[in-house]
Amino acid sequence: MSFPPPSRTPWEVRRRSLIVSAASAVALAGCSAGPDSAGRGGSTSVTARARARAAGDSRALLRQYDAVLAAHPALADRLRPLRAQVAAHAEAFAEGSATATATASRTATGSPSATASASASLAAPADEKSALASLAAAERALADRRAEELLDLPGELARLLAGVSAAGSAHVYLLTEGEK
Repeated sequence: MSFPPPSRTPWEVRRRSLIVSAASAVALAGCSAGPDSAGRGGSTSVTARARARAAGDSRALLRQYDAVLAAHPALADRLRPLRAQVAAHAEAFAEGSATATATASRTATGSPSATASASASLAAPADEKSALASLAAAERALADRRAEELLDLPGELARLLAGVSAAGSAHVYLLTEGEK
């Protein structure tokens, strides 16, 4: 007598955790101490601007996560780990850029009401499926753009961008896996 397979095996849950953990490890491995060297394909100002842009992109994505979480609290268990990684990405990019660090520090020290109003200004789709799809689309677009940008950047920043792009691709998978 054969039994039907369970809808979700423990392996699938572990595989999902492994994908996210591996992507995060790759992304954060690029955050080693020391500045990018200008002699390896990019000037310091180009690197600083790229870091500031990447930090800003991650913060914008973070605001999208916050808007979806505010509109759909039932998705919190699914989205909080992804949101935490996006916050870590923003911090990792901000570490090497004085401009990004100053902006991140202003954002981090902002009042809770300022953060809530910034999140409220983004409109999350009314239904959960559309909200997840909008996050997946934002993650996919950002991951693709970062994968293209890393070709023009020096070593350490290129590695960080590659890792964060891979993490974004893993987020897309996790956000869309329920559709199948």
